Amino acid sequence: MHVTIDGFGGDREKLADEDLVRALLDRYPAEIGMTKIAPPYVYRYDAGRPEDSGVSGFVLIAESHISIHTFPERGHVWVDVFSCKGFEADRAIESIRVDFGLADVRTFVLPRGLEYPHDVREALPFAQRERQELMTAGPSHVRSSERRL
Repeated sequence: MHVTIDGFGGDREKLADEDLVRALLDRYPAEIGMTKIAPPYVYRYDAGRPEDSGVSGFVLIAESHISIHTFPERGHVWVDVFSCKGFEADRAIESIRVDFGLADVRTFVLPRGLEYPHDVREALPFAQRERQELMTAGPSHVRSSERRL
């Protein structure tokens, strides 16, 4: 599952606050049922133009990652929550809305990994079909570095 959050009309002080972004990335994985595997990394970016500058950060989670990019002068934030494990998207979105004082959000919930179900029994037909397609395609579809002599 991949949730993207584009936030608008945010509190500029909150969007510029490195400590707030770091604290959010530190606690957010647990709030949405994920497992943080490294401390968050947060960096203030000065683009030379205030409207393009902001705070960016990410945290690695066992399920994938979460990233945040703020643009305080514009009142915007972009957040990606990518996970191989399902989670409550509405709860994740609302937390970001509240933390940055957003007036509006545009969100997308994208299903990911549809080709390979997580249950082995469900994945077996997909693997068998791919194996058959490779056998039918023959050696011309195999890169030279993958051919066995």
